[in-house]
Amino acid sequence: MAMNFDQARVNMVENQVRPWEVLDPRVLDVLGSVRREDFVAPEHRQLAFADLCLPLGHGEVMMKPVLEGRVLQALDLKPGERVLEIGTGSGFLAACLASLAGEVVSVDMHADFTAVAGERLRAAGIGNVQLATGEAVNGWQPQGLFDAVVVTGAVYRVPQRFLGWLKPGGRLLAVRGESPAQQAVLLTHEGEGRFREESLFETDLPYLAHAEPPRPFVF
Repeated sequence: MAMNFDQARVNMVENQVRPWEVLDPRVLDVLGSVRREDFVAPEHRQLAFADLCLPLGHGEVMMKPVLEGRVLQALDLKPGERVLEIGTGSGFLAACLASLAGEVVSVDMHADFTAVAGERLRAAGIGNVQLATGEAVNGWQPQGLFDAVVVTGAVYRVPQRFLGWLKPGGRLLAVRGESPAQQAVLLTHEGEGRFREESLFETDLPYLAHAEPPRPFVF
């Protein structure tokens, strides 16, 4: 029996995302309209709406729908805002960001992720995402500043250079700390190098390359 993807998407929003305190109607509308099943590998299409982190390759995962909902809600994006996504992955979150903001720049160190995400975004008719391939922790440098930065892989500490990419008033969302008890945090740039921090929820994600905890010293 063929899966009813439209009904599955509704069920995902109503039975997973909304009960996890995601109540922003714009976020719920986006998650209910962007075709998540088109942003997963063909072999995972039947699992597109499951409460699971789906494997992407290179040791990376696609976040659970509930995490994506909480992330989008916490960023509180406005039309016209400029957003940086560090870790393109499947391209799905970039599609959601693009629906809520004005311009999205998304970078991933894996060229195959960038290529496939570009194909998926074009197929979905989304034209306000600029994709780049680069290693953001130590090397890649964006042009200009952003109203919001979202880091889709975990970091042991938030790299200082990421904070330098925020406009005054801008927000950065990252999952920080040591697995398996990492903390999603929202850092708001209050100007003159000051940042207000808000803890959001606990989760556990694979680390960005070069952002892992330091290895313990062994004699």
